[in-house]
Amino acid sequence: MSTRKFAAVAAGLTLALSLAACGGSGAGSTDDESTDTGDGTTTETEEGGLIGVAMPTQTSERWIADGNAVKDGLEELGYEVDLQFANDDIPTQTQQIDQMITNGAKALIIAAIDGTALTSQLEAAAAADIPVISYDRLIRDSENVDFYVTFDNYKVGVQQANSLLVGLGLLNADGSEGDATGPFNVELFAGSLDDNNAHFFWKGAMDTLKPYFDAGTLVVPSGQMDIEQTNILRWQQETAQRRMEDLLTGTYNDGKPLHGVLSPYDGLSRGIITALQGVGMGPTVAEGLPVVTGQDAEIASVKSIADDVQFSTIFKDTRKLAAQAVIAAEAYLKGETPEANDTTTYDNGVKVVPSFLLESDVVYADNIQSLLVDSGYWTEEEVASGVAEG
Repeated sequence: MSTRKFAAVAAGLTLALSLAACGGSGAGSTDDESTDTGDGTTTETEEGGLIGVAMPTQTSERWIADGNAVKDGLEELGYEVDLQFANDDIPTQTQQIDQMITNGAKALIIAAIDGTALTSQLEAAAAADIPVISYDRLIRDSENVDFYVTFDNYKVGVQQANSLLVGLGLLNADGSEGDATGPFNVELFAGSLDDNNAHFFWKGAMDTLKPYFDAGTLVVPSGQMDIEQTNILRWQQETAQRRMEDLLTGTYNDGKPLHGVLSPYDGLSRGIITALQGVGMGPTVAEGLPVVTGQDAEIASVKSIADDVQFSTIFKDTRKLAAQAVIAAEAYLKGETPEANDTTTYDNGVKVVPSFLLESDVVYADNIQSLLVDSGYWTEEEVASGVAEG
């Protein structure tokens, strides 16, 4: 996604932070930019400074968009930004974060590849009084995570499951009961087990689908209904395609129909659809392609939805997520505490991490215009071509 899409967000951040400074009474809001240390003395808060931003990969347009949005927002506020992508390689990401700390970063914003692999880096950050903001993926098993910005990931799983039910006709888009009765054959995919979000997506979806499984309305012919059986390491499209091909060969080679596939991410969805079309299903939902869900509103999948190939996706507006990360970093560097709207849900195994949760939306063909185009996230030309501009 091009940088132009984030200009308005950056400008809005500046205004929001300016208003917060004018109306606030906490640390960092005084004219002399001083912070009360609690012992009767004050220390001067620093203007600007280096902030490290660690993103997992550039193989997904979503993470490129996130990284650029965070960078643009911070630079708009006068910070120097070290933005690094680790190409889904854990040692690369640990080295990048080590270097950020060595280079004097005043704060770290981290979307971890493996949420359990950064213990020594977080210890070094804590020793240097560097606040750590976990970005969308919860960093686990460490007390040195200060804040978490994300979407309501359990709700995302619920939305994915509901969109599958809508596609099958068991529900209407407004949540009311549909006309279909089933039974329907479906297969399940989960995300990468080292990504904490994958577990939230899965639980939200399974809690939603359980009554339909119990009633026999939904059936999983492969029998693969555990996250350990259905997960796709590193969210790789090619791995999802191979698994779908194996399912088709092993379970559906007798002509058994497949009606739907729960997919938690657009990249996986495209791999799944390639496998389905490869055995002659479709090419569209209207022509017999199974209903396939998704997540992240990637432009190739948005076009696919518009073309009646992929059925749905979940829109998580990364502009808002990036803006919230910037607001949190700014608060820490002013000696303040970021606002959290959830202080109970996200236990990383050592502590409950204060969090700010954002809302997500389900995208179907009939609301692409209102959700994605009218909001400026994608243009009509991009939706038509399936390619991001600039």
